[in-house]
Parts: sequence; C-alpha cells; structure tokens
Amino acid sequence: MSTMPVSPAPGTAATPLVVSAAKARLWIAGTLLFGLLAYYFVGVDQGAFSATGGNTLLHEFVHDARHLLGFPCH
Repeated sequence: MSTMPVSPAPGTAATPLVVSAAKARLWIAGTLLFGLLAYYFVGVDQGAFSATGGNTLLHEFVHDARHLLGFPCH
C-alpha cells in the first residue's frame, strides 16, 4: 500500500483557482437564488398562501427546521 505525502513537496507553490468575472457572477447569482428559495420555503411559506397551492406537505417537511431557526409558526 502506498502512502500520500501530507504536505506538498518543497519548492512547489499552490496554484490559485482562476475564475472569470462572468463565471463568478453566475455562481453568485445561482447561490443567491438558491438561498432566497431556501429562505422562502423554510421561513416564509406557511401553507395557506404557499407557492405549492395550499398543499401543506412542504410546510410539514421543514416544520422542525423552522422552529430550530427561530421562525414563528402557527
């Protein structure tokens, strides 16, 4: 069995990850959209006027997370 070295070999430098500005904006926009959707479904969606049309399945699915994060419910 071979072993992997824990640290890089002496004299080698870490290569930074280079991302274009357009790609960075796309990642930021996608992360922001995902975060806002997660915030809505966990914190705002109460079931009565929900995006899922009155179906409370999603509300019940995130119910405990809602209380854990301090969102009021009921």
